[in-house]
Amino acid sequence: MSDSTGQVLEFDLGEETYCVSIDYVTEIVDVGELTTVPNSPRHVKGVMDLRGRTTAIVDPKVVFDIGDDGEARRIVVFDPDIAADQEAAGWLVDEVRQVRGVNPENVDSSPAGTDASSIRGVIKRDEGFVIWVDPAAVHAE
Repeated sequence: MSDSTGQVLEFDLGEETYCVSIDYVTEIVDVGELTTVPNSPRHVKGVMDLRGRTTAIVDPKVVFDIGDDGEARRIVVFDPDIAADQEAAGWLVDEVRQVRGVNPENVDSSPAGTDASSIRGVIKRDEGFVIWVDPAAVHAE
């Protein structure tokens, strides 16, 4: 872990709270009309036009094997530079919570048995744990 304090965007996927470094996020938008793309991977729910750019919309519940059918109401849009193919991408999330600072002392490394490439760590908060994911690693897979 880095020795510096950073900021993360916290969001809900099902019953759990996840976060990503705020540096990856370009905007947060409401879920709109998605166009399904034939023969796309199961985690790609479609594409939408965001400010003149075709943006792939990914369901992280499929990526992380979260068995919850809750209604995704927001899309967290990531900087295209994080993806290996430099395509714009967004994640469907149930709810966006807040931007919070992270003290490295409160971050535990990825728990044993998890895919360490996409899980950056687990943040301990008074109200529970927040799973810190790395969208660059997810999009590189």
